[in-house]
Amino acid sequence: MSDRELLMRITAKDFEITAIRGSGPGGQHRNKVSSGQRFKHKASGAVGEATDDRSQLANKQQAFRRCVATKEFQAWFRIAVAEAQGRPSTESLVTAAMKPGNIDTQILVDDRWVTIDPSLLEGDES
Repeated sequence: MSDRELLMRITAKDFEITAIRGSGPGGQHRNKVSSGQRFKHKASGAVGEATDDRSQLANKQQAFRRCVATKEFQAWFRIAVAEAQGRPSTESLVTAAMKPGNIDTQILVDDRWVTIDPSLLEGDES
């Protein structure tokens, strides 16, 4: 028995997979054959594409690797794993941190910074 637990599964249904044609030098074969692949992750908007190889399968694997290596996918993945583990979302942590009692508000009065009482700011919420 493994100590690992499956938190989430990413399948081909989570991506928009498109066959594309390569551009640049390569002659008639490169211009006629759609061996390139583009992967777009629907949830994060991350995109990876590959036209490096003549093999559609090799390009598909490379495009997937490039898609999951993007900053957009990595950020989405961290949030999805945290939610799957039951940890609070980033949004709820930010909301909790932004309460007036957690923020030190100061104003400039006669060339001095004066701290405002947080209870005065709590009444402003609508």
